[in-house]
Amino acid sequence: MAKCDTCGNDYWLAFEVKTITGDTYTFDSFECAIGKLAPNCEHCKTRIIGHGVEVAGRFFCGAHCAREGDSGLGQQIRDTVGAHPG
Repeated sequence: MAKCDTCGNDYWLAFEVKTITGDTYTFDSFECAIGKLAPNCEHCKTRIIGHGVEVAGRFFCGAHCAREGDSGLGQQIRDTVGAHPG
């Protein structure tokens, strides 16, 4: 069995995640993996689980938070998925 790096649970169905930096982590659930690895939005602090938005090396959960951030970055960013093209 393998012990989760987030919660310490010893679970026979645990899985490993290897990051781009070569670090390897063991988790017993996606919830624990997200808690350990997903970045926080720099504006609202929520975990970024989807694609998110990167502006000048800063990460946001979406275009709204990128625009609302304290740096004034992201004013040109618009959420377009599902938006009417006109």
